[in-house]
Amino acid sequence: MAASHSDLSMRRRLSSAMAFGIAAFSVAVFPAHAERVSNPVAVFSGIDKITGRITTFDVYIGETVQFGALQVTPRVCYSRDDTEAPKTTTFVEVDEITLDRKIRRIFTGWMFADSPGLNAVEHPVYDVWLQSCKAKSDLPPPDTAAAQ
Repeated sequence: MAASHSDLSMRRRLSSAMAFGIAAFSVAVFPAHAERVSNPVAVFSGIDKITGRITTFDVYIGETVQFGALQVTPRVCYSRDDTEAPKTTTFVEVDEITLDRKIRRIFTGWMFADSPGLNAVEHPVYDVWLQSCKAKSDLPPPDTAAAQ
């Protein structure tokens, strides 16, 4: 038996409503992937637990900066553009210069600016954590020609 015009119309509306519902569900459950922005500078903060002094310092990607007895070397620093929810991360290596002048790796991994306690470097005297990433610094970039 053939479907009436109203039955076909009703099926099309239901089909359209289901397609819209599936599309809305997939957007809600699977949000659009935000592009990450690769930055040339990571901004860290560190505390000297003896003096209580907190210092904020810029480090260019691939550069090593010394903070107390620690050497901090970020390998990447990612953020999102201003229209997205913040998610700032860095992959960093931290070495300790021991009292007998040996270098010992104490941390390799990801740090998250929005969760500083999650993967902060904790040392008996110094703590270091990621503050942000940025496109440029007031400090001059390292001389890469001299390093080669």
